[in-house]
Amino acid sequence: MGRIGTLNEGSLHAELKRLEALPGDRFEVPVGAYVIDIVRGDQLIEIQTGPAAPMGRKFDALLGAHQIRVVHPVAVTSYLHSPDKPPRRSPVKGSVYEVFAWLVGVPTLLDHPNFSLDVVLIAEDRIREHDPSMRRRRGGWRVVDRRLREVLERNEYRVPADLLTLVPAGLPTKFTTADLATGANIPRRLAQQMAFCLRATGAFAEVGRSKAGIHYRLGR
Repeated sequence: MGRIGTLNEGSLHAELKRLEALPGDRFEVPVGAYVIDIVRGDQLIEIQTGPAAPMGRKFDALLGAHQIRVVHPVAVTSYLHSPDKPPRRSPVKGSVYEVFAWLVGVPTLLDHPNFSLDVVLIAEDRIREHDPSMRRRRGGWRVVDRRLREVLERNEYRVPADLLTLVPAGLPTKFTTADLATGANIPRRLAQQMAFCLRATGAFAEVGRSKAGIHYRLGR
């Protein structure tokens, strides 16, 4: 196996890349104007810990000629590490529904036949340091590194229809994002991102509006 470089990447990114690596893979390979995390034959594999939107130009430049698979981690459980304090479990929990927070900047990405997405649910350690400039946010603590503790689950999305597995059962014929939030047990904002993405792919259709918000139904 070729040497796995890091290019000053964060710990979580590097650890996921090591987990993804197979014999014969190449790492930090220039492809056009971009550097790809892993090249496996004709497939380009990117470990993406941030949102999709900043990668838009890379996708535009490479998807026409290359198969691209993105591996995106979502922290279901986080442990906070601060200087001179024992680690503690964060009250904030993630879920597989955060795939929609990742996709919202490029909601039709799964329409492209050369693109696929793996959402990896993880437990992680968040290393923090005190930053006086952030006293009004997060209690003055800034996350300086994320480290993989455990991989809990992997979810693969190859085509837009794969996202329909996340639509909660028992929705009314006409529903709002409040219904989605209740059915999926997720925050309303995440339900709005879900509706935006699924409407862009044609899985949801807008059928009206009221004080409760936009009303949707399944299908076009």
